[in-house]
Amino acid sequence: MSTLLDPPATALGPAAAAAAAVVPAVAPATAPATAPAAAPAGLADLAHEVRELVLRMGTTAHGTHVGGSLSAADLLTVLYHEVLRLRPEQPDWADRDWFVLSKGHASAALYAVLAQRGFIDRAELATYGAPGSRLAGHPLRRLPGVEFPTGSLGHGLSLASGVALGLRRQGRAGRAFALLGDGELQEGSVWEAAMNAGHHGLDNLVAVVDRNGLQISGSTEECVSLEPLGDRWRSFGWAVAEVDGHDLGALREVFAALPDTAGRPTVVLARTVKGRGVPLFEGKKKSHSVQLTPRLFQRALTGLNARRAR
Repeated sequence: MSTLLDPPATALGPAAAAAAAVVPAVAPATAPATAPAAAPAGLADLAHEVRELVLRMGTTAHGTHVGGSLSAADLLTVLYHEVLRLRPEQPDWADRDWFVLSKGHASAALYAVLAQRGFIDRAELATYGAPGSRLAGHPLRRLPGVEFPTGSLGHGLSLASGVALGLRRQGRAGRAFALLGDGELQEGSVWEAAMNAGHHGLDNLVAVVDRNGLQISGSTEECVSLEPLGDRWRSFGWAVAEVDGHDLGALREVFAALPDTAGRPTVVLARTVKGRGVPLFEGKKKSHSVQLTPRLFQRALTGLNARRAR
């Protein structure tokens, strides 16, 4: 099939080039791109449900990555219910926004918002991690709403930057978003992608960093220091927005203002808490991956509901 994506004068990394090649070269659609609106109170209810669904998926045989899914719950809720221009009934709509879950281990939270938006049936969430299920521990392309399989950390930003470049070359209004973990930023491929996106001035690209400060082996700053994180991104030509990643109103304002700076990609550094919403897991490294027994699930759910009632 012919494509408008001829090789650029400046070479792309292999992941970014491959991503650019998957953007279909078809005539621009005339239908407006819209996202559903939700009031802040409604968003809070949706985020709470995402967390409950994550806990329920954690009761399956292999458990799930609870901590990182809970820290990203508010980010994904705002993105999927207010920001991303999508058509659940038409997942491959040409003028959609593209989303890449670079921290693929947080798949449970992604599946929860996909179910809320109608990409998949809620009943399918019960199959999480089961043999033959479309809901694997890391996202698979065969699931509606998933653009790329992810899980090997450090590649999502290259994929999203390639998509952003492809969309721009085709004159499309779509944008590309990538959600990254902060421990993932220790991968060199992230900074290769950041440098490439800054060079091309991809202001239709948004990186969101789930800055919860913990990775599987401990504190990010004890493993490999990331600070001053905002200055590192600025040095690669990015606009930087810093926000409380659990403040739904603040998140709405940041995303509504995109692009932050014309001619520059934007990174949203979202300060979060691993395990947010469940006191049993909040701020604890051990929440990275958990198989919830019936007793542990009830303790976690009780804590979640008590926090919500405050």
